[in-house]
Amino acid sequence: MIDCHVHLWDPAQGFPWIRPGDEHHRAFDEDDLEQSGAGLGLTGAILVEASRGDAGETLALRELRRRRPDLVTGYVANLHVHGADGPDAFRATLRELGDSRPNGMRIGGSSWTGTPEPARELVPVLAEAGVVLELNLHRGALTAAADVGSRHPGLTLVVDHLGNAPDPRTPEAGEWFRDVERAAASPNVVVKISGLLTQQHGLPPQRIAHLVRHVVDTLGPDRCLIGSDWPICLPRGSRADSLAVSRLGLSHLAADQLDRVLRTNAVRVYGLGG
Repeated sequence: MIDCHVHLWDPAQGFPWIRPGDEHHRAFDEDDLEQSGAGLGLTGAILVEASRGDAGETLALRELRRRRPDLVTGYVANLHVHGADGPDAFRATLRELGDSRPNGMRIGGSSWTGTPEPARELVPVLAEAGVVLELNLHRGALTAAADVGSRHPGLTLVVDHLGNAPDPRTPEAGEWFRDVERAAASPNVVVKISGLLTQQHGLPPQRIAHLVRHVVDTLGPDRCLIGSDWPICLPRGSRADSLAVSRLGLSHLAADQLDRVLRTNAVRVYGLGG
């Protein structure tokens, strides 16, 4: 299995969103990542940016990938921090990083229009370079991915955390189910089954399984990834607990389909090379 969503950070190096006294206000390093995955049958992980706030985080993620390829199979950097320099400078940065460039770049915000415009202006560069665009939006992530995907058919888009699915017992859930169908109509949109231990905390397992199964059956098992969102998940449970929740709703898949969700899709989507 490849865990497609983990983070590392040290609050002493930035990460202003981690406040003193917060449960996450401590350093999580590669040793912690290795220990958290012991006995889980993992073959690697995708290291995702954690909003350090500067372009140096991209280089730090790159260095971890180069130093620990046994642990980190790929990385997703922060698109926001490269926006101010413009598309030409960003294009040059990707060329300079060469084979060790990011496997993806993440953009986040309340909605697509709530993301920084300079970051959105870099999307065509990602399409040119064949680098994944990853979306972490509070609202409308699936629809935004479908819209951007239609404008850039050569771009692969990965939607984090099931597109931040609402509680399926609420009126908002109907719109999310329709958004999944919209995303399914765009063949370059992929959905990450992640963050559920935190976001769906308190829901009965069968309801979480229903959300996961709807995504997998609507998009197909070739367009889904799995991730733990470790160490964000820790207040609710371990990395193993989080991955177990992400696997709810996959029991109906054939063995080859399950292997694609758990491993081979990540190799293809992020261009891991084997």
